[in-house]
Amino acid sequence: MKTAKFVTADEAVSHIKSGSRIHLSSVASVPHCLVRALCRRADAGDVKDLHFHHFHTEGPAPYSEQRYEGIFFDQGFFIGPNVRANVNAGYADYLPVHLFESAKLYRDGHIKLDAALVNVSLPDENGMVSLGTSVDCSPAAIETAALVVGVVNPNVPFAYGDLVPLSSFDYLVRDDEPLVTAEYANPTSEELLIGRNCAALVEDGDCIQMGIGALPNALAGELGGHRNLGLHTEMFSDGMLALIKSGVINGACKKIDTGKVVASFLLGSRDVYSFIDRNGAVAMREISYVNNPQVIARNPNMKAINSATEVDLTGQISADSIGMRIFSGTGGQLDFVKGASMSEGGKSITAFSSRTKKGVGKIVPALNAGAGIVTPRADAHWIVTEYGAVDLYGRSLQERARLLISVAHPDDRESLEKAAFERFGPHFLRVF
Repeated sequence: MKTAKFVTADEAVSHIKSGSRIHLSSVASVPHCLVRALCRRADAGDVKDLHFHHFHTEGPAPYSEQRYEGIFFDQGFFIGPNVRANVNAGYADYLPVHLFESAKLYRDGHIKLDAALVNVSLPDENGMVSLGTSVDCSPAAIETAALVVGVVNPNVPFAYGDLVPLSSFDYLVRDDEPLVTAEYANPTSEELLIGRNCAALVEDGDCIQMGIGALPNALAGELGGHRNLGLHTEMFSDGMLALIKSGVINGACKKIDTGKVVASFLLGSRDVYSFIDRNGAVAMREISYVNNPQVIARNPNMKAINSATEVDLTGQISADSIGMRIFSGTGGQLDFVKGASMSEGGKSITAFSSRTKKGVGKIVPALNAGAGIVTPRADAHWIVTEYGAVDLYGRSLQERARLLISVAHPDDRESLEKAAFERFGPHFLRVF
């Protein structure tokens, strides 16, 4: 059993050798004090070739910058705004993986971790700490890394779920840096319509999953009249918090984790972070549990709501890229698509505005060259835009094209019909 001692951030990272692979706890709970300490080592010229692995991170990400080329190389499992430009410039990289399987990369040795650097809460009376707002795949990293450093931070909430004993750590560092918070723009008129169209597919007693941002908040605003909803989702934010506090989300109809909100990471206001602190109605669990399609499917009437960058006329859904430009990642989209599809009474829903902010249509004849297919056409079910909702499941290619055109932007429909006619021939005009 390890007996961890408190040291400075600089001493803790002094034990990391060149060539190491390093896991970072992610999203709002990055151990920035350790990252800065590693940068000081890099600036001093005594370390090189460090590889970082993590979900998307908030705040500064110097490990992705050109100035540290050859010293740091970021290989994130999901790409956030802070590293997006550097990934597409080649100074950092993206490692494609379904988030459900990210812990497996560590446990099965596909990535042999030399160090795990994580933010944790103050310990409880039993010597256990919480990973707070970002459990993600950190438990697997802590189990398998040769060196484990915990940053004990009073701003990290003590969230129940997957706790970690202090004996898991080689070194502990004290820090009181606030967790990163995020605010989201008010929904646009189009997003409000999309939220309404999605809400029409959700019934009382359903269990839901959705991401964060203006569109999920628009949906949350439309669910205020529902009853007894459950929440099993990889992440949530302030929109869902309002529904939990109002009692709309109470988990009463869930078959597993009944009465509990289940998530793996959070990003939002301090209210969200405070809410999960010692709250027995919330379980923050490792991503291998939260995003496991078989676990997801155990809750009946699972409604999984995800987004897309573009969808082609056959139902192929791209969500990680815009052409060859990496935008985010595979994430947990297909995890929940499959889980909801296997759930009794479940529905997989892909919701997005019919056009980008620059007026480019998102329903397209064919995906842009190089675009990643996150959800294959055989797994595409409900498609929702501000112009309506259509179900592609059990539909042929030509039928899908006609349905998708019906929810495309009106100004795009003529060109889409022409493209469909050129692809499928004159019979397309007789579909329906």
